[in-house]
Amino acid sequence: MSIPASKVKELRDKTNAGMMDCKEALQAAHGDFEKAIEYLRKKGLSAATKRSSRAAKEGTVASYIHMDGKIGILVEINCETDFVAKTENFRTMARDVAMQIAATNPKYVKPEEIPEKELEREKEIYRSQAQQEGKPEKIMDRIIEGKLKKYYEEVCLLDQKFIKNGDITVRDLVNSMIANSGENIIVRRFARFQLGEEL
Repeated sequence: MSIPASKVKELRDKTNAGMMDCKEALQAAHGDFEKAIEYLRKKGLSAATKRSSRAAKEGTVASYIHMDGKIGILVEINCETDFVAKTENFRTMARDVAMQIAATNPKYVKPEEIPEKELEREKEIYRSQAQQEGKPEKIMDRIIEGKLKKYYEEVCLLDQKFIKNGDITVRDLVNSMIANSGENIIVRRFARFQLGEEL
């Protein structure tokens, strides 16, 4: 099946995936845009999973200053080689992640970092709300799970919708960089400073 170059470019702009990957995805999806995006996500995810065990000790510390010096961000993002760390794509992604932190103020990089105590407190609040609404006990766990997912999207950087493209999460953005670079990439840590905030 022949795929027009304009459609390949459109998919690339939307997903940040490589041109050849986009063409392959559109061919596999018989031109269906949504299926092609799903195809790319699955491919990126499986590539990311394979690479996640490899050591990532190179990378960059990106900074971003917002609102005339009122908000400042530092974020450490690691990859496997200095070569990838110096590429324009890697640096752009690192800056985009720093901008994301400035805009959305996450507390953690990923759900695994949330202290058990905090998680239990959230679950207790959701359980109490559901009981007050008269929800049956048998669906309580499902309700709590759904609310926790929303909570992760608020407080965990990787689970947030990417501010430049609401169709993907920050995790998808990192996974597409993993797929494109062929290296393991990790958002290690970040610090967000806001002028005048309570210490």
